[in-house]
Parts: sequence; C-alpha cells; structure tokens
Amino acid sequence: MPSQDRKALLKVMFSPRMLVALIMGFSCGLPLLLTISVLQAWMQQEGVDLTVIGLMSLVGLPYTVKFLWAPFLDRYTLPFLGRRRGWLLMAQLALVCSISGLGFTDPADSPWGVALAAFWVTFFSASQDIVVDAYRREDLTDTELGLGSSLYVNGYRVGMLLASGGGLIMADHIPFSMVYQILAACMIPGILTTLLAREPDIGTTVTPHTLKEAVIDPLVEYFSRPSAVWILAFILFYKIGDTMASAISIPFYLDVGFTKTEIGAVVKLFGFWATIGGSLMGGVLMIRLGINRSLWIFGVLQALSTACFALLSRIGPHVSALSGVIGFENLSGGMGTAAYVAFMASITNKRFTATQYALLSSLMGVPRVMASAPTGFLAKHLGWGWFFIACTLIAIPGMLLLLKFAPWRARE
Repeated sequence: MPSQDRKALLKVMFSPRMLVALIMGFSCGLPLLLTISVLQAWMQQEGVDLTVIGLMSLVGLPYTVKFLWAPFLDRYTLPFLGRRRGWLLMAQLALVCSISGLGFTDPADSPWGVALAAFWVTFFSASQDIVVDAYRREDLTDTELGLGSSLYVNGYRVGMLLASGGGLIMADHIPFSMVYQILAACMIPGILTTLLAREPDIGTTVTPHTLKEAVIDPLVEYFSRPSAVWILAFILFYKIGDTMASAISIPFYLDVGFTKTEIGAVVKLFGFWATIGGSLMGGVLMIRLGINRSLWIFGVLQALSTACFALLSRIGPHVSALSGVIGFENLSGGMGTAAYVAFMASITNKRFTATQYALLSSLMGVPRVMASAPTGFLAKHLGWGWFFIACTLIAIPGMLLLLKFAPWRARE
C-alpha cells in the first residue's frame, strides 16, 4: 500500500467519528442481555417458576417492532442537541433510570413487576438503537461506513460481554440489585459521547414535515427502487446458513465429544476475540474493496467456514481442530456481519434514516427465529455432516441475489 494511502487509512481509523461509533455500539450492546441471561439467572436464584422465566423473553418484543415508532423519531426534533443527539440523550437517560429501577424490583415477590421494569429497559434500548443507527448513517461518509459499522459491532459485543459475563461474575460476590446499579452507571460513557459528539450534517436533505411523510414516504421511496424486493430477499438470506449452523452448535460440540471446559475456552473466549478481529479486518478491507465486493468475498468465506463444521464432525474431539474451525468461522462471520450492517446503512435515504434502517434491521432478525426452528429436526435426520453441508448450500441463493443489485464489476 502506498504511504499516502496508508496515511489516509490511518486518519480514517483514528478519527473522532470512529471512536463515537465504537462507544455508541458499546452503549447499545450493554442493555441487551440485562433482560435475558442476567435476569434469568437472578430469577432462577430467587426460585421463580421456570414457566414465568420463559415468558420473560416476551419483554424483548420492542427490539422486533422498533420500526413502529421510528417514524416519530424521524419526524420530530427536540429543542436541544439537534435531531439525533436530543433523542439519543433522552433514550440513554431513560435507560439509566430503567436499568436502575429493574435492580430495585423483587423477582420472588413481584415477577410481573420485574417484567414491567424489564419491558421499559428493552423499549428505551430499542429506541437508542434506532437513533444510533440513524446517527451512524448520517455522520459517516460512504467510504467510512464499512469501518464505522465494524467498530459499532465490536463495541456492541464488548457491551454484551460486560453485561452478561461481568454481570454474572459480580453476582457471585454482590447482590443482583447492586449489579444492576453498577451496569446502569456503565451507560455514562455513552451519555458523555452524546453530549460531546457533533450533530450529523445532512446538508440539503429535507426532513419530514408531517408524521404522514415520516411513515408513508420512507416505504414509498424504498419500494420505488428497481431492486427493492431483491434487496429485502438478500437481507433475509445472506446470513441464513451461518445462522442455522450456529443455532444448534452447542449440542453439536457435546455430541462430537468436546468437554464443557473446552467449549467455554475455545468457542466462547477464543471465538469472541476472533469475531472482534474479523469485524475490524472487515472494516479495514471495506475501505479498500467497497461494501459490494466485500459482501461477495466475506459471503464466500462465511459459507466455507460453515462447511468446515462438517469436516470437524469427521475429525472428532481434537481441540486444535476445534480452534481452527472456530477461528475461521468467527473471523469470517465478523467480517460478514460488518459488511452486512454497513450495506443496510448505505441503502437508507438520509431523509428517513431512522425509519428505513429500523425496518431493515427488524427484518434481519427474522432468520434468527424462523430458520433456527427446524435445525434440530434437520440435524437429527441428516446427521451432523450433511446438516452443515446443507447450511453451506443454503447460503448460495443469498450470494446469487447480489447479481441483481451489486454485481462484482459494478461501481458503488
């Protein structure tokens, strides 16, 4: 790489906008597991009925329907900090209060009170996601969007790790109520970032003047595009094979013969850092390759890494083989996710960023639920080897859809 290009790359990587993307990702990832794994552990410890614990998953509904109130955030601007930072500050302050309030509830005496408090955490967390996604799209240039998205994803994963791993470790030494107060305080870096960051400059873009324009116009604008339906199909199918393979991976590892310690050390810890590395690598490569070509390359690598699990099923319980497969799978998965997120941001219209991105990201979660459901049935009847080969082949339609709107030689 010429020295001039290297300097330009370093300038982009260490710009304040990239730091903002990283910290905002952390703030978005932190609340997610506070209403899932950490709350489940607390309720289990307090002897709450298992049926009630299972029903608690319904409090996560705001994450899947956040597009319903995203137009409101596109349409109205608060009288302080600007169109994006004003709403972001309100969502973050409400998150601090709701996380803290959840810590003051009593799962044993009032599980439904816990559910209500947890619902408010997910609602304000989903609202923060809406605004942060819109902010990132409007703040970063198209060239910076790939790296910025990868840093956002990495920050998100670190926030999840702190909440789940750190939260559960702290709960062995202090009460859960105190854990929630500490994690609520961990939102402070995000609040300070919101106060210190600049408001995105969207130039001459005209924002919606009525709620009707904020609700109807984003859909009309999107579906007026030539490849609108194909892009939606691509979002559904691009990571479907990777999603299906990971949905039932723990039973696979145990069935092959790996111990729980080996799974924890290699799959969870080593895999986490491999994913972080993959996201960063993907972000840097996207600056050179562009988003469209990155989707092709990273998609092929994702499919090949899924096929490696079929090979692992033949090799057996060798830690070195597991490490190689997990390293490759998480590295390529991190790269693919970075490109996937950057692509969705790149196709939104800056006039309706919050609404369109909320719709696309909600759609992104559909395969995680629908495609994961039959994986146990398929693995049982096909066997592990053929199951992972099927997961590899099912990724092909998503790749072929790129021919419709992102052919390899097309200029971005």
